[in-house]
Amino acid sequence: MKLQRILILTALALLLIGGTVSTGILGLNWQYVNQLLKMPKGTTGITIPTDKIKVVEEENVITGVVERVSPSVVTVGIQQTRSVGDIFEFNPFNPSENSPRRSTIEQDIGSGFVITTDGLIVTNKHVVSVPNAKYRVMTKDNKTYDVVKIYRDPDNDLAIVKINPSGEVLKPIEMGDSDKLKVGQMAIAIGTALGEFRNTVTVGVISGVGRGITAGGPFDGGAEKLDNVIQTDAAINPGNSGGPLLNSAGQVIGVNTAVSAEGQGIGFALPINVVKEAVNNFNTTGQFNRPFMGVEYRMVTRQIAVLNEIPEGAYIMDVVGNSPAERAGIEPEDIITKIAGEKVTESNDLARIVGKKKVGDRIAITVWRNEKEVELTLTLGTQE
Repeated sequence: MKLQRILILTALALLLIGGTVSTGILGLNWQYVNQLLKMPKGTTGITIPTDKIKVVEEENVITGVVERVSPSVVTVGIQQTRSVGDIFEFNPFNPSENSPRRSTIEQDIGSGFVITTDGLIVTNKHVVSVPNAKYRVMTKDNKTYDVVKIYRDPDNDLAIVKINPSGEVLKPIEMGDSDKLKVGQMAIAIGTALGEFRNTVTVGVISGVGRGITAGGPFDGGAEKLDNVIQTDAAINPGNSGGPLLNSAGQVIGVNTAVSAEGQGIGFALPINVVKEAVNNFNTTGQFNRPFMGVEYRMVTRQIAVLNEIPEGAYIMDVVGNSPAERAGIEPEDIITKIAGEKVTESNDLARIVGKKKVGDRIAITVWRNEKEVELTLTLGTQE
């Protein structure tokens, strides 16, 4: 009886193994079993067709993105004339002979990326901020184009430059969705590091979102406060400004904008959704239209509100003449407490709420004036 039970269990086990191999649940089939049985004595493995194995390596993802996107990334250079003096040519007895010599200087100063086949390129505003300077764009294959027009965003460190590609079709970059970013996901930066090393590639992760920074460049000396930017540890150096920050799918998710001077591995990028909105406005109007109220204000925090027995909101310090705010009846010393039903708070301030609206929107404004609420209606305009 015991022997019979052992034989039955052995038969069941063989049937189970045979069924498993036949169905391929474990990635095996009789072809590989037969191959194993026919192997010469001493052989330790079997040959499995390579099409049965699919391995995704991180470096393959990176190299694939770089190969696909690099033709869309450009270097931005500047050409300007400067006075050059020589102390040994100075004649103190005849000042009329001391006319300064002029020298033309060319330098790579930033990066950018192509967004249309006919030559529109996104970069940072601080990259192309020098007045009366000539700018040029160099592609990966060393073709050089003169910048014929520059459009600067008045509210963001963003600019669009126009080149004439002379009949050549440029390759636009694919834009992603910066609202879906997650901290820890891969980030790839491409640009002209230090204004010298073109098409430099660095890799890291998204370190944070929603940061507030002051951006500028070593070539212009300007500075600009930016909110809601992306933080990354992908190395971003001077000269990377204006270049793309990419995800693992090769989509641009940000415009590299600044690097922290106080720490290593801390760089920042303008979210691509801000760029997409600006580009849509540009395509519609030919310029960067931004919703404009026309007020100078200071935020009344919750703590200040409690101490002074006033509501939290935006305290109006001044109103621009003939602005949408003046036409709506907003006055200095008003406190704007609500815009289009949204409460104005320290974390959701006036600029943030207005920035989500569009030029021409009619919005309801609630202000605190003389210890009572006043309801007004304002039509957002554009800043001249």
